[in-house]
Amino acid sequence: MRTDLHPDWTIPPTSPGWAGRIEQFMGPGKTRAESAVEYLGGGVCVLLLLAYCRPELDGWSLAERVVLVVIVLDLVGGVLTNATNSAKRWYHRSRSSRGRLTFVAVHTLHLAVVGLWLLGDPRWFLGNTVLLMGSALLIESIPAYLRRPVAMAAFMAVFSINLIVFPVPAALVWFIPLFSLKLLICHLIPEIPVATGTRPARQGEPG
Repeated sequence: MRTDLHPDWTIPPTSPGWAGRIEQFMGPGKTRAESAVEYLGGGVCVLLLLAYCRPELDGWSLAERVVLVVIVLDLVGGVLTNATNSAKRWYHRSRSSRGRLTFVAVHTLHLAVVGLWLLGDPRWFLGNTVLLMGSALLIESIPAYLRRPVAMAAFMAVFSINLIVFPVPAALVWFIPLFSLKLLICHLIPEIPVATGTRPARQGEPG
């Protein structure tokens, strides 16, 4: 029996005002190690993606290039942040799906920017909005112990459908995989936050 994996649902207090709201958005109680992984790993991944995209951007306006960089930063950072212990502890502290589904729904704005502006394709936008929200509702509607494999299946289905039905230019082939990874896998899959040794572990499940 493993002795190094103890659940810790203790949410530390946050700072008042905007600083506290940012802590809550990112996940209160983030450790220096988690932050280091986000900054270092995220920085490497952002540079790799931008290096890939650069030769594919001929004909793109300055505004479109700026939006692309912002999306890359958001998705890479979002994948890593939502995978942290602190984010899992915060976003899955309640059995209620409302907060998590709201978080996912807000990201339809990303689909609107990519589909309606960068691609100029309303069909792509509507199709991926249906895929995103349908997958999210499915994941949140089933028992917790099934959510991981169902989320993985949804991720692969969304990716495959996009390859077949909604192909995009080479400059944006990474968008749906990272977008779906951030929301369907990193954000929606419930995982028990493991005690880091910096605070006492407490048994139990979120209420």
